[in-house]
Amino acid sequence: MGKVLIIGAGGVGTVVAHKVAQNPDVFTEITLASRTKSKCDAIAAAVGGNKIKTVQVDADCVPELTALLKAEKPEIVINVALPYQDLTIMDACLGCGVHYLDTANYEPQEEAKFEYKWQWAYRDKFKKAGLTAILGCGFDPGVTGVYTAYAAKHHFYEIQYLDIVDCNAGDHGKAFATNFNPEINIREVTQKGKYWENGQWIYTEPHEIHKGLNYPNIGVKESYLIYHEELESLTKNFPTLKRARFWMTFGQEYLTHLRVIQNIGMARIDPVMYNGVEIVPIRFLKAVLPDPGSLGENYTGETSIGCRIRGIKDGKERTYYVYNNCSHEAAYKETGAQAVSYTTGVPAMIGAMMFLKGEWRKPGVYNVEEFDPDPFMKQLNKQGLPWHELFDVDLEL
Repeated sequence: MGKVLIIGAGGVGTVVAHKVAQNPDVFTEITLASRTKSKCDAIAAAVGGNKIKTVQVDADCVPELTALLKAEKPEIVINVALPYQDLTIMDACLGCGVHYLDTANYEPQEEAKFEYKWQWAYRDKFKKAGLTAILGCGFDPGVTGVYTAYAAKHHFYEIQYLDIVDCNAGDHGKAFATNFNPEINIREVTQKGKYWENGQWIYTEPHEIHKGLNYPNIGVKESYLIYHEELESLTKNFPTLKRARFWMTFGQEYLTHLRVIQNIGMARIDPVMYNGVEIVPIRFLKAVLPDPGSLGENYTGETSIGCRIRGIKDGKERTYYVYNNCSHEAAYKETGAQAVSYTTGVPAMIGAMMFLKGEWRKPGVYNVEEFDPDPFMKQLNKQGLPWHELFDVDLEL
């Protein structure tokens, strides 16, 4: 059906490559690119069958990206590189007439901030070019937005309360490790909390609000209110929301390590001088922490991510909980990556599939909840992330 270029060869890129290769009826040619070509070669070898071509590219460099796009001529780019590189890749796509998809919103390196304004500013450019850009097509953001759109389409007249709940009940056996890029992960979870209520944003201190929530097949886990990027687009696209929040589980040992890292300055994102050399502490920390891609082999347990929704249907209040549980062991067996990478990579592949099939194709820049959720939801069941529904249950929130 079409040629795809995957940029990024970390844990998520590994999953995307495997899942794209599993669907040759849709993805007729596959190229995998990264700053380090040897990482791409290892992924291609693991997939096998000479299905994937590998190339080297610096995703910070628009001329390099442009040269690659002109040489490979993909129909769509799946961007699973760093969030810092979203805009350079979007610029190259615009210059070469290539469609675009990512899993996380752009962040400037000098400020840890979730905000879509930089990418939403590309709307008119992509529209005029006749190109589609699909933003935030991982799990959260991504599937959580599709879940919300599906609930609004099929189960509610009006959605009023949304709580996105993300639990990782796995155990990787390390004293401290992050499940995706340490620099991005630590920047994310150390920000102030923020949630939407009665038409405005309410700010909290990091991890100030928390409570035990019961997760299917897992049990009760302490869950912390943090800010996550999909809240910005979901509150915009579903204006009936009276409140929208995001909750994530953290173990006490993880939080203790995180607090120490912050207290000693290792979470800083500004440069410091060391022996006459300028270094960024959080990047040094990234270099000494375990590689997230190495965690899968010994990872046990599962993740549980879903949306707990309350609203009105047929003049009555109803509740709805839609979720997926994903096994770390099963994800590793299939792709060589743990479940956090798997739950991000599979939806990225499905989003590109939706585009190539013509289901999600319209000029402009869009978040996933602005497309028809139904074909995407069907593919989740087929591609390894089956979802479950609970109606009129206690949402605990």
